[in-house]
Amino acid sequence: MVFESDKQCFDNCRMDTRIFAKLYNLLKTNGGLKEYRNMSIEEMLVNFPHIIAHHTKNRVIKRQITRSGEIISRKFHAVLNVVLRLHPLLFKKPVLIEENSTNNRWRWFKGCLGALDGTYIKVHVPASDRPRYRSRKNEIATNVLGVCTPDM
Repeated sequence: MVFESDKQCFDNCRMDTRIFAKLYNLLKTNGGLKEYRNMSIEEMLVNFPHIIAHHTKNRVIKRQITRSGEIISRKFHAVLNVVLRLHPLLFKKPVLIEENSTNNRWRWFKGCLGALDGTYIKVHVPASDRPRYRSRKNEIATNVLGVCTPDM
């Protein structure tokens, strides 16, 4: 594979080598992703999550891997199109909470996908970071958003 270690793979693509290999096989066999004269499938798959995970601009990747911006853009969109074509396989379809739900926790959310709530949690941070964590009530806290569904 492309990476020498799981750490190197995770740092670049936000996934370990086992998951990278699974994604490679899935996109190649089920998605029909093919190698091009200019770039291998592995190289396209390294660039795709790297661009998404690190919010890297095209010109930065262009300097790092010495390819033209047009090739990087075309191959990024080729992988993106395959991922979008495979969305029924990759993403679970949400199920609404039933109208006749008898579960005490979920009976109030009939017809919804789940519940969503936010809260502030007090935190201890270094003095230099305190202004960033100061809430409107002058507490040092961070905002946490929680989402849950009945199958969690």
